[in-house]
Amino acid sequence: MKTYVATPENRHPDWYVVEADGKTLGRLATRIADALRGKRKPEFTPHCDTGDFVVVVNAAKVHVTGNKLHDKLYRRHSGYPGGLRSRTLGEMLERQPEEVVRRAVKGMLPRNRLARQQLRKLKVYPGPEHPHEAQKPKQLEVET
Repeated sequence: MKTYVATPENRHPDWYVVEADGKTLGRLATRIADALRGKRKPEFTPHCDTGDFVVVVNAAKVHVTGNKLHDKLYRRHSGYPGGLRSRTLGEMLERQPEEVVRRAVKGMLPRNRLARQQLRKLKVYPGPEHPHEAQKPKQLEVET
């Protein structure tokens, strides 16, 4: 019996749209990460990009549990002494809601070149409109 390996002829990425309004951030990110990697397809191959494109709309209305709006911090460093900057999740949702979803999904992907390539197939928009209607995206269901 031979091991199955996806080839360019087998890879047919689909387009999905995800409604983030009222969805829990972690559950949403897990489902999106699986779709980007292609884990729910029968032709999944770990070292090949067999995933789909995912469009997330209403990222500004994502839901979190507990006190994460005030306690969860997003940190970045400029590289200079004393250059640590941090923002809470609430501030990030006001300023850059698409970055909150993108970072949550990025944390659930492996740390390699393939994951960086798969993350480029994620399109996140803070409002209900998106410019990908020509691709005819299907609805991707996510549990609340």
